[in-house]
Amino acid sequence: MKARLPHVMVLTALLLFMVAFAPPSWALKLNKSEKTLKNGLRVIVIEDHRAPVVTHMVWYRVGAADEPAGKTGLAHFFEHLMFKGTDKIPPGAFSQIIERHGGNDNAFTSWDYTAYFQRIAREHLPLVMRMEADRMRNLKLTQEVLDTEREVIKEERRMRTDNDPRTLFAERMVATLYLAHPYRRPIAGWMDDVSRLTLEDALRFYRRHYSPNNAIVVVAGDVKPEEVFALAEKYYGPLENDGPRRPRVRTHEPPPLAARRLIMADSRIKAPIVERLYVAPSYRTASKGEAHALDVLARALGEGTTSLLYRKLVIEEKIATWAGAWYDGEYRDYGTFGIYASPTPGTSLEKLERRIDAILAEVRKRGLDPKEVERAKRNIVAETTYALDSQFGLARMVGSTLAWGGSLKLVENWEDDIMAVTPEKVRAVAKAYLDLPNSVTGFLKKGVPEPRRAKEAKASRTGAQKAAAAPQPAAAGR
Repeated sequence: MKARLPHVMVLTALLLFMVAFAPPSWALKLNKSEKTLKNGLRVIVIEDHRAPVVTHMVWYRVGAADEPAGKTGLAHFFEHLMFKGTDKIPPGAFSQIIERHGGNDNAFTSWDYTAYFQRIAREHLPLVMRMEADRMRNLKLTQEVLDTEREVIKEERRMRTDNDPRTLFAERMVATLYLAHPYRRPIAGWMDDVSRLTLEDALRFYRRHYSPNNAIVVVAGDVKPEEVFALAEKYYGPLENDGPRRPRVRTHEPPPLAARRLIMADSRIKAPIVERLYVAPSYRTASKGEAHALDVLARALGEGTTSLLYRKLVIEEKIATWAGAWYDGEYRDYGTFGIYASPTPGTSLEKLERRIDAILAEVRKRGLDPKEVERAKRNIVAETTYALDSQFGLARMVGSTLAWGGSLKLVENWEDDIMAVTPEKVRAVAKAYLDLPNSVTGFLKKGVPEPRRAKEAKASRTGAQKAAAAPQPAAAGR
C-alpha cells in the first residue's frame, strides 16, 4: 500500500526519471518470512541488511471504531496507559530504557488499530521483544495513574483539536459524513466521554483486546528470520489468551439519500476553505481495481501543481490560492475521497464550489485525459518507491495493511495493480462515488462562531433592555 511520507523534490525527480524507463514489472518484492505462534500471534520478518538497525512494531487489531458506545477516546487513552509500567518495568521507564540503548520509540492509534514501535540497534532486539511481551499481558494500572493520564489526554485534545479551527472543522466534517458507522467518532474522543472513562473501562478493554491472538509483530531490518522467530517463541510464545478472537462487529452505513452541508465560522483562521468528502470503498472492501483507480483519480485531480483542479482553479481561472484532492482507502470498512480549495480574495466560497462541481461533472461524464492518468500512475509509483526506502515506512506499510485486514499479496501487487488502472476505470469510479448524496460539503469561514455570536447578541439585547427599563435622568433646564 502507499506510504504517505514526506519526500525530497530532487530525489523524487530522479525517481520519476527512473520510473519512466523502468522495466514493465512493477511488483514490490518483499524479502519476507512469516510465522504464526501457537497462541495466534502473527510474526512477519522483512530483511533489510543495509544498516545494523531494526524496526520492531506490535500492531493490535483494535482502534477507535471498536470502542463501546459512550466510551470514545478509549483506544487512544489506552495507548498512553501502555507506558505506565509492569512489575518488571516501572511507570514511565519503558521509553527511558529504549533511549538509554540508543533507540527511539512511540505509538499511534487509528480507527482500526493501535501500534507500538521501536527503532534500535539490532543487538538490542531481544530487550525490545522482552519488554513488549511483558506489557502485552502484565500491565499494572491504578486509579491514581488513570486519573493523572486522563487529564493529560484532555489537555492533549484541547491543544491539538479544540485550539485548532482546521482540526475542529475536519472532526465535524467526518462526524457529518458518517451517519452510523463508528468512523464518525474522533480518535481522540469526545471530551464528555473521555472525562467519564474509568479504571474498569480500561481494564476491560485491555483484557479483551491486548492478547497474542489479536496482535501482529513486524520486524524489519538487519535480521535473519530464524533468529526473530526464536526470540518471538521465547518472549511472546508463553503468553496466553483470555479467549478466542472476537469478531469486529460494526454498524454499516445506510444507503445515502441526501447531501449534507456544514458551515463553520472561526475568527482564528487565516483563509477560508471549501471541502467536500465522499464515502468511498476501502482497499479491503472495493471491487477489483476500484481502490487503485480512486488513488489514481485523486492524484490526477488534485495532487501537485500539474493536477486538474490546481491547473484550472489556481493557474488558469485564478479563483483559488490552492486546491487539491486525496483518497485514503487504507481502512477496514470504508475509505474517504476528499476535495478542497481556498478562494482568492473577492471570490466567494459558493462560486468556488460551483466551479469544482462543474469540473467534477465533466470528469464523471468524459473521464480524464489518458496522458493525465498515465502521469498520475507513474508519480504514485515513484513516490512510493522513495518512501519504501525507509525501513520504518516499509514496516509501517506492511503492519497497517495486515492490521486492517489486508494481505501481503495486496502489498506486493500494489504497484502492478496501480499501473494496470485504465482511464475507463478512473471514469467509472468517479461516476460511481463522486455523487453528491454520498457526500458532505463544508465551508470554513473567518468570523465569530454561531454559538458565540448568539450569546453575544443575547447579552447585547439584555443590556439594551436593562438600559431602557432604567430610570431616565430629568431634562436639564436652560
